[in-house]
Amino acid sequence: MKRLAIVMFAVIISLPAVVLSQDTITLSRNEIWSKVSEKNLQLKIQDQEFKSAQADFKQSNALFLPDVSVSHTGISTTNPLMAFGSKLNQEILTPSDFNPALLNNPEVTTNFATKVQVLQPLVNLDGVFGRQAAKSKMEAMQLQSERTKEYLELETGKAFMQLQLAYKAVNVLEKAELTADANLKLIDNYFKQGLLQKTDVLSVQVRVNEIKNQVQLAKSNVRNTSDYLAFLMQEDMNGKIYRPVEELGSSISIAEPNKGLTDGRKDIQAMMKSADAYEAVLKSAKMNFMPRLNAFGTYELYDNKLFGAEAKGYLVGVQLSWNVFDGYKSIGKRQKALADYTRAEAAASQYKAQSQMELNKTNRQLNDAGHKVSLAKLALEQSQEAYRIRNNRFKQGLEKTSDLLGSETQMFQKELEYLQAVFEYNFTQQYLTFLTK
Repeated sequence: MKRLAIVMFAVIISLPAVVLSQDTITLSRNEIWSKVSEKNLQLKIQDQEFKSAQADFKQSNALFLPDVSVSHTGISTTNPLMAFGSKLNQEILTPSDFNPALLNNPEVTTNFATKVQVLQPLVNLDGVFGRQAAKSKMEAMQLQSERTKEYLELETGKAFMQLQLAYKAVNVLEKAELTADANLKLIDNYFKQGLLQKTDVLSVQVRVNEIKNQVQLAKSNVRNTSDYLAFLMQEDMNGKIYRPVEELGSSISIAEPNKGLTDGRKDIQAMMKSADAYEAVLKSAKMNFMPRLNAFGTYELYDNKLFGAEAKGYLVGVQLSWNVFDGYKSIGKRQKALADYTRAEAAASQYKAQSQMELNKTNRQLNDAGHKVSLAKLALEQSQEAYRIRNNRFKQGLEKTSDLLGSETQMFQKELEYLQAVFEYNFTQQYLTFLTK
């Protein structure tokens, strides 16, 4: 009996359990998921990571758009070159300014310059592939964000089913408690009539205390499940206990195993997009050896007064530049990009292989879970019939107290095992859908 009690305790402790109180909140599965999808911090974190990648991609618009800057500078100088140049820019030079004495020792000259500068990229091949890398990274983050949402939906469904199972476990244990109390009362009456010994009463009392302890553990476990649901929904955990609107079903719907794994799964697509990003980075590193073509232009206003504009001029041009050697920096960058791309490709292939292995494993688990439910249901029916027979024979004085207690323990243990088997099958079925989604 002690061994059976330990087994029963192990089954119960693995389940979240529940306790009713004034703070019990009734929620449906859809209501819980609605709150999770709206408030869950993991989804918010993932969303911000996507926005960060999106901002990186937007920065690559600089590859096509001009860089425009405006500045206003004021100087006061006696430097011969600066003084002569300032007067030249202001268009106020006179013949007397060419006097060597004034050229070598000019008076204090004030100059205010307003400059509008435009830099326009024309051909930058490394930037083109860098933009492709940023776009692939952004798309990978978006897919990963969507996959995270799908995983949280699965996790929320699992927690909800655990809560359903917890209520069922409490009901079973409370029923076991009532049965044990009734048996204790019956055996106590037999003892008072001299039909049983004191040891029989003590054995039943031990059994009653064990069940009461298991009921308390089950109720404590429900609080743990409620706390986890509150955590997923980003709700206050203090004193709140959730009760599911829908009860855990006592039957299952058999589904055929699904062996297909497609590249359309969002996390697999994200891994492939990540590899594409590293490939684009590699191409960008290779294009770093190619020349760049850029245009530039400035429009300038000069005066000896603040914000003046008496003189003006412009400058436009095109620059073709080629970094022939930068001290092995570009070569090292290309080698690093090649290693990163090779690693990303290997990681994507490994992830896909692991996903297929997990799918195969889950298919087998679903099949095993279906058999487990069938056997657990049969065992439950047999244990219920065995207890009914032993209980009737005990009342007729044909069974020992220990045999009755053992039969009672087995009956409630099998009921819990059946509920656990139903939960495992339903979750495995949902997990299989998640793996092939």
